[in-house]
Amino acid sequence: MQTSGTTMKVFVTRRIQPEGFNVLSSSGVCEVCMWDSDEPVPRDELLKGVRGASGLLCLLSDKIDTEVLDAAGPNLKAISTLSVGFDHLDMVEIKKRGIRVGYTPDVLTDATAELTVALLLAAARRLPEAVQEVKNGGWTQWKPYWLCGYGLSGSTVGVIGLGRIGVAIARRLMPFGVKRLLYSGRTAKPEAAELNGEFVPLDTLVSESDFVVVSCSLTTETKGLCGKSFFGKMKKSAVFVNTSRGAVVNQEDLYDALSSGQIAAAGLDVTTPEPLPKDHPLLTLKNCVVLPHIGSATYATRMTMTSLSVHNLLGGIQGKEMPKELVF
Repeated sequence: MQTSGTTMKVFVTRRIQPEGFNVLSSSGVCEVCMWDSDEPVPRDELLKGVRGASGLLCLLSDKIDTEVLDAAGPNLKAISTLSVGFDHLDMVEIKKRGIRVGYTPDVLTDATAELTVALLLAAARRLPEAVQEVKNGGWTQWKPYWLCGYGLSGSTVGVIGLGRIGVAIARRLMPFGVKRLLYSGRTAKPEAAELNGEFVPLDTLVSESDFVVVSCSLTTETKGLCGKSFFGKMKKSAVFVNTSRGAVVNQEDLYDALSSGQIAAAGLDVTTPEPLPKDHPLLTLKNCVVLPHIGSATYATRMTMTSLSVHNLLGGIQGKEMPKELVF
């Protein structure tokens, strides 16, 4: 555990970049306690570390529930999560206690959109399979239909959840020659007009799209949204991509759809649980590309996220403005 300074205590649940730690420790308003590891803080250390804290800087992997809030005690004024998602936070209990919450929207939009496009192409064009064939000697003479996949030109792309990241994904995909952009969600989006996006019912999107991209928030309505019935409506040549939250997908049903040929391929940057166990059935499939939740993993993005999280925390514990405060 790394500690610095005096006055109000803040607890940081993971090692952050030195620049971020220095901003906190040199602020003159807080004593910084940090779990000095790249690995998640053990539950008992989290409960111990948060005790008496005025502020908490946490990650998606940290479950901040009643037990943690009780351990922190009445001094806890602000929680800053180094993420755009907040389903790891017990928002009902946090609101009840009047605790402010900061998060990091917008800053990871471009990085996540880029990764989504890369993942879609990797799954559709079978890139991991191709790399493996080069390494294991499977690359022999040219064969006309060997390792053929699916292209974006002339295709229909469906985006479930056309928020900031969904729009950024669509903007990057359209120049590939996409013919139609479909999207679904609670309401039509004005931003879709510039992309000629069509607001359609979910069933229409699923059945007519060649590529289905999930970019929605995890809510009670979207949990388990992509299951047996969902995959059963997709084209057999369709590619499914999820970079939102793992719990949106029923992974057993996805495995069945992929292994039976109900759909052509899938790309996942999020799973349930994380990390996905090495013996998980999805990892046995050649037509399923799984990444270790690296949507925002660019140096610039992570530095910006850290800086924003730190300033959210400092603003919150001092009763000042948070650069990005979650209104709930």
